[in-house]
Amino acid sequence: MKALVIGATGATGKDLVAQLLNDSDFDEVDVFVRKPLKITNSKLKSHIVNFEKPDEWKDLIKGDVAFSCLGTTLKDAGSKEAQRKVDFDYQYNFAKAAKENDVEDYVLVSAYGASPNSKIFYSRMKGELEQAVKELRFKKITIFSPGMLERNDTERTGEVLGGKIIKFANRLGLFEQQKPLPTSVLAKAMVNSSKIKSYGYSKIKLGNIFSFAEKGDN
Repeated sequence: MKALVIGATGATGKDLVAQLLNDSDFDEVDVFVRKPLKITNSKLKSHIVNFEKPDEWKDLIKGDVAFSCLGTTLKDAGSKEAQRKVDFDYQYNFAKAAKENDVEDYVLVSAYGASPNSKIFYSRMKGELEQAVKELRFKKITIFSPGMLERNDTERTGEVLGGKIIKFANRLGLFEQQKPLPTSVLAKAMVNSSKIKSYGYSKIKLGNIFSFAEKGDN
């Protein structure tokens, strides 16, 4: 299979690309990035693109399955407008190009609580993206809605502190469905989803992602 990836330089994206490259079911992995990855592999093809100009790269979005795990924080983006450009516009343009080029399988990383009707900016933006991508009507679409992600070497203070609090609560038997999700586990679940021969829409939430990641081990 040929995989297409947007968001390959983020924590989840790095784990996803590594797993795809090590998976014999995939013979080509095309990533669409703003700067080159620091890895080389005969199966990897990097496309350096300007996400502001989708007409320049949309014809390259051709393959069997497209993975979208792009995202930024309000702090890194600098404004809500800038964050929406990354978290909605860039991802929607990628999805639209995939649909136009007959990619049948689309895998999207969203967020817990995503809803187009939410009063919270981030949750509303993620919900609007989910809805927009669903309306493209891929033959198969899988949306993952993780809660707190556990990233390797994260510098996000809030995530580190929040993760420690939830892990402590987990040891007390609390919030077990909201335990931090390692990005490697999320990536494994995404890869597994692409191997399931089915059609239509699926949404995998929170704790269910852990069991979904184990499907390929059975």
